[in-house]
Amino acid sequence: MSPDLKYLLMSVVLAFAQVLVAAAAANRVVGLPTLAGNRDDLPALTGFAGRAKRAHLNMLENLVLFAALVLIAAVSNMANATTAMGAAIFFWARLAYAVVYLIGIPWLRTVVWFISVIGMVMIACQLF
Repeated sequence: MSPDLKYLLMSVVLAFAQVLVAAAAANRVVGLPTLAGNRDDLPALTGFAGRAKRAHLNMLENLVLFAALVLIAAVSNMANATTAMGAAIFFWARLAYAVVYLIGIPWLRTVVWFISVIGMVMIACQLF
């Protein structure tokens, strides 16, 4: 498996870990009966639980783009050292993003998100 695909796999595992954290945090706020229900009247999640949910949703939004880039590089045999570095930058920045978001550091969160975007741009530039 190429480094790009390994980082894609690791990113999927990270996204799964984030959904577990978000679900556990939501459970502490609203309780299992509410979460197991239809969620028609789910209250807004605030604090740690809200940050966990938003961090996970942001990961999903970015994972779609990252996965597409990595898979295009793989099937077109264009994966190289630069795409591998871009994938590594994306993964480690996303891991840092999750931690920084959960802690609640707004400006650092934005900087780390931008670094993950740089990783995706590095991959995309190799595909043209």
